[in-house]
Amino acid sequence: MAFTYRFIESPVGQLKLIAKGPCLAAILWENDRPNRVPLGHMSEDQGSAILDQAERQLAEYFAGTRNSFDLELDFHGTEFQKKVWQALLTIPFGETRSYLDIAIQIGNPAAVRAVGAANGKNPISIVAPCHRVIGSSGALTGFAGGLAAKELLLTLEGGMPQPAKKRRNDVPSTQASLF
Repeated sequence: MAFTYRFIESPVGQLKLIAKGPCLAAILWENDRPNRVPLGHMSEDQGSAILDQAERQLAEYFAGTRNSFDLELDFHGTEFQKKVWQALLTIPFGETRSYLDIAIQIGNPAAVRAVGAANGKNPISIVAPCHRVIGSSGALTGFAGGLAAKELLLTLEGGMPQPAKKRRNDVPSTQASLF
């Protein structure tokens, strides 16, 4: 079964919604890296029900009236990647998790870097909320849609991490390397 696609406008730029049959297979960013999400032959949508649903639910999400998605998903990736992407679906709206949290959740605490790599190849951005995964320090880290989009999504959800409060004895990072 071939993939069908449609473009929609959003507050984070143009998104490319991709379906495979009755399932949502991808949401790609306007400036996505070519082949970040390898999929098969695609044709322009001629009225896909799942793309209609995805477009409507994304519009509701961006309007602040939806905090979860109810869509049939079809992830295309390795078994490890699919485990990571399923774990993303468990992160509640307005909350964040670290890469280590996800590695522990999937039963492989040593796989932090592999979790990061799988997160970066998440084909169904926003719906499978890879934007809710941040660095252990609370810092925003790499994101296929760009850090500005990640910050906008987290702000929309009320989940932007608060900067850690500095203690009087904290050494600025530029000086820490001198000791």
